[in-house]
Amino acid sequence: MTRFARISGTGSCLPPLRLTNADMVVRLAAAGVETSDEWIVERTGIRARHFVSDGVFASDLAAEACRKAMDAAGVSAQDIDLIIVATSTPDMVFPSTAAILQHKLGIVGCPVFDVQAVCSGFIYALTVADALIRTGSANKALVVGSEVFSRLLDFNDRTTCVLFGDGSGAVVVEASDTPGILATDIHADGKHAGILCVPGHVSGGHILGDPLLKMDGQAVFKLAVGVLEDTARAVLAKAGRTEADIDWLIPHQANIRIMASTARKLKLPMDKVVVTVDQHGNTSAASIPLALDHAVRLGQVQKGDTLMLEGVGGGFTWGSVLLDF
Repeated sequence: MTRFARISGTGSCLPPLRLTNADMVVRLAAAGVETSDEWIVERTGIRARHFVSDGVFASDLAAEACRKAMDAAGVSAQDIDLIIVATSTPDMVFPSTAAILQHKLGIVGCPVFDVQAVCSGFIYALTVADALIRTGSANKALVVGSEVFSRLLDFNDRTTCVLFGDGSGAVVVEASDTPGILATDIHADGKHAGILCVPGHVSGGHILGDPLLKMDGQAVFKLAVGVLEDTARAVLAKAGRTEADIDWLIPHQANIRIMASTARKLKLPMDKVVVTVDQHGNTSAASIPLALDHAVRLGQVQKGDTLMLEGVGGGFTWGSVLLDF
């Protein structure tokens, strides 16, 4: 019998501290940096974001998101036989955030690992989980995106520090005899590594290089709009579907203009695009599962809907997943 992988439950977690654009204006003014709500909204569509408190890590957010996803799927921790965490902000250099999360969930023995593809991380992680389930190496997986990007931000750079937020989203992916994940498509091109990066590293007990986020916004925008259209069309072709089959586009929540451009090229109205960037900001690998869980709990996404998930991020990485929910 052919095995497929289906998403059976979703969950998410946002830190309690919510910062509006007005809050960010005050915070940046104290550092001598000028910005405004109008400037942020016009360029990004972002109105608010969430930041973690001291002592809260990616694994903490992931644990709450996973518990909600397992509740939604009706599975227990003991049922889980694979954990994949997509993150660029791990709790520590090693062990993996997935291993720390495994312990917090009370799970023992199953394989766990992190995937680092920045904002495309959840797409990469879901692709790996799909492959492992299809081959029989796993039956019930937790696939998580979890980030604390607030700790990478340079609050003297108004072009980047207003963009990002913290959060986590998770899904339970189960083996099924009916198709769920229809096709996946992932890519990378390392020659673009410098346009979005955190170039610091740990050596000899010190941080060498710059540990804060750097981005060439114009270069990222130009590259993103092209590759997102390409991967969307590629995954549709792999699945034998067309744009008309898409019920919901759930893109990486980086910038409303990038999202609108992708929707336009796929001939999708914006009321078929799940948008959370205005309230969450860019939560990197967490943004797609956060948006998915938001849409599911709001009643937008219904069982049987066809979803296009797609992301683009530092590396440069990009990819998409087409699935029947």
